[in-house]
Amino acid sequence: MFRKMRRNAQQLSDEECVDILINEPRGVLALLGDDDYPYALPMSHVYVDGKIYFHGAKSGHKNDSIKRHSKVSYCVTDKGVKAEDSWWYTFKSVVVFGKMTTLTDMDDKIDKLTHLGNKFFPTQKETEDEISRLLDKTEVFEITVDHMTGKVVKEK
Repeated sequence: MFRKMRRNAQQLSDEECVDILINEPRGVLALLGDDDYPYALPMSHVYVDGKIYFHGAKSGHKNDSIKRHSKVSYCVTDKGVKAEDSWWYTFKSVVVFGKMTTLTDMDDKIDKLTHLGNKFFPTQKETEDEISRLLDKTEVFEITVDHMTGKVVKEK
């Protein structure tokens, strides 16, 4: 169902892909948007127990797109390394294909928001404060991974 990577010598292991998903803070989520136009947006994520989680508003383009078509793609790159005395970078990228849903269980929602907060906020207290303040206004989205690939990219 999913294509094999053409340049398989550059392919990352599953462990390297997971490491990027755990350690990098952002990626680009691609959905099927209005009138079947692609809709891609930058998102902050957390990777927990083999799934990817995001938070967002309870309504909007993203929400409408997910309700119509749950299949998504998510791309994350690391910061890369610039070659000494050169213009080009070597970086790693991961592309995930999966199905996106909205969490409905309140305990699960709080748990995933806690993981997200702990990844981005300096203290546990700040995480708890933000969850308390915004829980009723916040949706939590989950990608169940169907396929994942990663590769090393040399811009040169």
